[in-house]
Amino acid sequence: MRKFSFDTCSSIRFGSGMFAELGQIAKSALGSRVLLVTDPGIVAIGIVDRAVAMMEDVGVDVTVYADVQTDPSEAVVLAAAKLAKADRQGVIGLGGGSSLDVAKLSALLAAGAQTLPEIYGVGKAVGPRLPLMLVPTTAGTGSEVTPISIVTTGASEKMGVVTPVILPDIALLDPDLTLGLPPHITAATGIDAMVHAIEAYASSSANNNPVSRHLAQQALRLMGGALERAVHHGHDSSARANMLLGSMLAGQAFANSPVAAVHALAYPIGAHFHVPHGLSNALVLPHVLRFNSCTSPQPYVEIADIVFPKLAEVNPKEKAAAFADELAALSARCGLPQRLRDVGIEQASLPMLARDAMNQTRLLVNNPRTVTQSDALEIYTSAW
Repeated sequence: MRKFSFDTCSSIRFGSGMFAELGQIAKSALGSRVLLVTDPGIVAIGIVDRAVAMMEDVGVDVTVYADVQTDPSEAVVLAAAKLAKADRQGVIGLGGGSSLDVAKLSALLAAGAQTLPEIYGVGKAVGPRLPLMLVPTTAGTGSEVTPISIVTTGASEKMGVVTPVILPDIALLDPDLTLGLPPHITAATGIDAMVHAIEAYASSSANNNPVSRHLAQQALRLMGGALERAVHHGHDSSARANMLLGSMLAGQAFANSPVAAVHALAYPIGAHFHVPHGLSNALVLPHVLRFNSCTSPQPYVEIADIVFPKLAEVNPKEKAAAFADELAALSARCGLPQRLRDVGIEQASLPMLARDAMNQTRLLVNNPRTVTQSDALEIYTSAW
């Protein structure tokens, strides 16, 4: 067995009603002056007011930064970090992946001497950081257990900060916080989480390891049986719990066995056309899997039955293709758009997307099959 490393956060607190313990946990783990990073949607549904009240009840002074947007810009990160650096002792991220990513970088930039441009890339950040707790309200990104933050730079480019330094001290997961998610968000974030597990399992990374593969399998087992139920019966607490736990396990898997071409091709879609990240992944997922299956079908053969038990009866030689087809059908049943044209992308834009996808070298290197620019264009054309 080859060498590997596996990193994750120090403490995971999971369970229905866990959010009620936020105040006490924050006081003991983060200090008496906390920055809460979130977005306007979470404010609107009252979760932020609950969080602030619980912390104030135990004597924690809270500053709220609520201007996080999807695909957060450098300006958003710097504004939150400035508040953290002023006089805060710890940081909480509350919301979807964008809020959690901004919270990670705020904690890092507030306590360290490095600038944001200096930490882009893998292993560039050295720390220290402020104490950090992350509280997801969607079952999708797994950001609460990943050493990765994604920032939009300029008009359309995305850069990543990848370092174990930004793994939080505590990930607090309460499936009750996801009960009110609209079906389209549940579907897109759920497919995103499944992509994390699929790509982690099939990754050609040298650090693809038994721990990550086991977590990916368990994540797919949980989410494969729960996604449609969570989409169409949003107050099913069991389905919501399985999705949130599955998303977290998938996050742990891809944090150590990195994702690949699905994400590489999804990023330009989101950057140029402001398509939500999970939906961008869903649009290209089956097409990338069909491309990969021409040379590397075995990983998909191994996990196909876990997600779709009926595929156990399919001939192994046909199973990888059937897996891609079933994933596309699942996406459709969950109500997501199926073609790039359905989200307003013109065919003339496909060469630009292919060129930009080639910039995602950090991800493409992990793909089971080499992807050239002409390959990327062919995949986008199939998805169009």
